[in-house]
Amino acid sequence: MGKRKGKSVRKNKQVSLREEDDEISQAPHSFVVHRGKTGKFVQELCKDFRKVMEPFTASNIKARPKNVVKDFVHVAGLLKVSHLCMFTKTALGPYLKIARFPRGPTLTFKIKEYSLGRDVRSSLKRQITYEKQYLHHPLLVMNNFPSEEREFQLCTSMFQNMFPTINVTKVRLSNIRRCVLINYNKDTGLIDFRHYTIKVVPVGVNRGVKKIVNSKIPNLGRLENMADLVTNGGCVSDSEAEDDEQSKVVLPQEMSIRGAITAQQSSVRLVELGPRISMELIKIEDGLLDGEIMFHKYIQKTDEEVKQIRLRREQRKHEKEKRKKEQEANVRKKDALKNKNKEKALDGMRTHELELTGKEKRAVKAWQGENAEKNGSGDEDDDEEWYRQEVGEEPEKELFSNSNQGTGKINAGKRFSNKKSKPREGFNQDRDSRGKEGFRGRGKDGGDRSKSRDGGRSKSKDGGRSKSRDGGRDKKMRKPKVFNSDGVGPNYKGRGGGGGGRGAPSAKPGKMRGVKGGKIQKNRKR
Repeated sequence: MGKRKGKSVRKNKQVSLREEDDEISQAPHSFVVHRGKTGKFVQELCKDFRKVMEPFTASNIKARPKNVVKDFVHVAGLLKVSHLCMFTKTALGPYLKIARFPRGPTLTFKIKEYSLGRDVRSSLKRQITYEKQYLHHPLLVMNNFPSEEREFQLCTSMFQNMFPTINVTKVRLSNIRRCVLINYNKDTGLIDFRHYTIKVVPVGVNRGVKKIVNSKIPNLGRLENMADLVTNGGCVSDSEAEDDEQSKVVLPQEMSIRGAITAQQSSVRLVELGPRISMELIKIEDGLLDGEIMFHKYIQKTDEEVKQIRLRREQRKHEKEKRKKEQEANVRKKDALKNKNKEKALDGMRTHELELTGKEKRAVKAWQGENAEKNGSGDEDDDEEWYRQEVGEEPEKELFSNSNQGTGKINAGKRFSNKKSKPREGFNQDRDSRGKEGFRGRGKDGGDRSKSRDGGRSKSKDGGRSKSRDGGRDKKMRKPKVFNSDGVGPNYKGRGGGGGGRGAPSAKPGKMRGVKGGKIQKNRKR
């Protein structure tokens, strides 16, 4: 007996999530946005800075004008975002604010000068750009930051925490493709921000061979022999400078670069990608874009002013908490009132039995007993017996159903819908018969009750209409106006002296109103 095959289960791609490595999940992520009216150049600078922070940044983030800082804070926890870089612009110039989620601190830099990435790359003679350039985070290099001043210590730690740490024992040289240089100039007090790509070139190779290795075939039209390319260097321009001795290193690992061999000397070169930013540290706040000012370059406060500012801040904080508690209490109160009104409405909709007193119960029983004695059928009324006594004929089977016995209601078959439909013929005939014989009755003097007070008499069926007390027509149920087999519609006018009305059963075939000779006549004034 063969082995039974198990069922294959297909996993849902939308539900299954990609498990990230610990290094990727613990790496710092960032939001790079611009707020307010900044202009197109500052917006492009924001995009270049976002390119620098890749791959651990939201590349396609779109902040709407209605978004506030709280929106970024709520989303940052879910997406494991640790830093916020915000570009703004005022009348004095553009600013860069770097904040730490979720409670700060916040560093504010004033941008003195900047150059966009496209301007930097266009100034180079040979641009180096390829697809895998932004797959890995850049290498951070910080230079000349003073370690004595507290504001620069905080600034240094902020920049270091924006980029992932590098484990020297596990790092791969082939993954380090870019470099970010942040330099502090003590003379001007500015911080220079630069972005480079790393290029490795083999050392100790002839210029001509180096060009062949780098897949750049030189012009061989002026050479007589192939040996001239190796001995004389081929057609190499004299403007190319030699490699600097300080840039020569021995590669400890293999790299995916032509000519770069492990344990051999190679030269490291930097090619600028942009953008260039020269900025100045202006202010450090304790909170996230709001809080106590820890450092300000141009404004200095005394100890008393600092105490007053702290007291005002604490007072505003307490007032805010108080208002928040009052609002929560009002919301709970409104919800309770709403639920109470809802319960009242539901109680009113429910059917409750009437609570009768003793006298009322005895009166109801006495009334039921009297009716039972009169009708001789218990508490329920016998409609069929009543019909026999009043009309003097046997009722039809469909007229009274068993479900309506004792309710005093006449079963008229199906209810009429909103649309005009044709009622049952048997019911209308019974109704007419009852209206003539049973319901009309006789007066005390033996006369007919149908006579009106003003002396008018009710005409017979073929004599015309029956007048009511006020001289109008009696409200009788008429048959709906429908087309008959001859195509006669509601505008039919019967012949003869009988005035049964349009569509009446006594009407005889006649002519259509407004039709003469098969043609419809125009309306004429009567």
